[in-house]
Amino acid sequence: MFHAFFLSLGVIFVAELGDKSQLMALAFATRYKTLPVLIGITLATALVHLASVGIGAMLGAALPTRPINAVAALAFVGFGLWTLRGDELTDDDTARANKTAKHVVIAVGTVFFLAELGDKTMLATITLATREGVVGTWLGSTVGMVIADALAIVVGRAMGARLPERTIKIGAAATFFFFALLLGYEAIAG
Repeated sequence: MFHAFFLSLGVIFVAELGDKSQLMALAFATRYKTLPVLIGITLATALVHLASVGIGAMLGAALPTRPINAVAALAFVGFGLWTLRGDELTDDDTARANKTAKHVVIAVGTVFFLAELGDKTMLATITLATREGVVGTWLGSTVGMVIADALAIVVGRAMGARLPERTIKIGAAATFFFFALLLGYEAIAG
C-alpha cells in the first residue's frame, strides 16, 4: 500500500503541475477563503479518483501484466505530450465557477469534479490502479492532486500569479516520459 501511495502521490502531483486545475484553484482562491476551496478540491478529487481506481482495478484484474505495462507506457508518453501541449482555463470554466458560487465548497467541488472527468490525472490514476494497490493509489492520487493545487494557491499568491509555466510543463512532461520508459522496459523484459 505504501508503494502505491507514494508512487501515485508523485505521479499525480507531477501530472497536476501546469494543469488547468491549478489555474482554477488559484482563481477560486483569489475570490474565496483558501480552506473552503481546498475542501471542495479534496472532495471532488476523492470522488473522481475513487471511480478511477475502481475502473483501473477492474482492467488490471481482467488483463495480463505485460500488455498492461505496454499500454501504460504508451499512456504515460501521451500524458507527457499532453502536458507539453498544456491546458488553459477557458471562459466556460470561469463562467461555470461564477454561476455556482452560492456555496464555495459546493461550487469548487462541482467545477473540479466536472473538470477532472477525462482529464490526464484521472487517466493516470486509472493507469496506476491497473498495476498498484487500489487504496494506496486512491489515497496517493488524491493527496498528490490536493498538494499540487494547494501549492498553486500558495505560490501563485506569493509570486503574484507569475509561475514559470514553460519550465513546469517541461519538468512534468519529462517525468511522464521517465515513467513511460520504466513501464516500457517492464513490458519488454516481462
